[in-house]
Amino acid sequence: MKIWSSEHVFHHPWETVTQAAWRKYPNPMNPSVIGIDVLDRKVDERGRLHSRRLLTTEWGFPGWVRSLVGLQPTCYGSEYSIVDPKEKTFTAKSANISLHSYVSIDEKLVYKPHPTIENATLLTQEATVTVKGLGLAGQLEKMVTSTISSNANKGREAMEWVIDTINREMTDLASTAKKGIEDLTSGIENIEFD
Repeated sequence: MKIWSSEHVFHHPWETVTQAAWRKYPNPMNPSVIGIDVLDRKVDERGRLHSRRLLTTEWGFPGWVRSLVGLQPTCYGSEYSIVDPKEKTFTAKSANISLHSYVSIDEKLVYKPHPTIENATLLTQEATVTVKGLGLAGQLEKMVTSTISSNANKGREAMEWVIDTINREMTDLASTAKKGIEDLTSGIENIEFD
């Protein structure tokens, strides 16, 4: 078993980062994630949002690798998350479904307001990799962990890309609303009463 962990600071408010986390896929930094389906979603008595999602990926493994381990081109993972708006925490736990009999990858991400930097969000990320029943398990776990580290950086870039998209959408929405109000005001001013 190999454990990898990391922390990252997003210089954006928790609400913005949480919204971006929901909209993270698809993105150009990680085109292997081709779909996310919500399987279940509910709000509990404490006001926390619980979600179960299915992640669909295409990693582009060579045909010989797929044949060797009986892997289909499409792979799946599961994610369970809890958003607590009162405590301002977003916790997501994910695990691979495909290849689980050979390797299990369990990941946990926690987003919360940074304790000392205003309008910043702290991401704590941890992954546990366990290779089962294969020779050179330690080497394979090390290789998978290295890939996770590299993909974590891509994931952070993707989050910034989504945040930029959200900010552009908000600017466009504000501009459209302002123009609509100006047009309405102008139209009202031009009404003639007898």
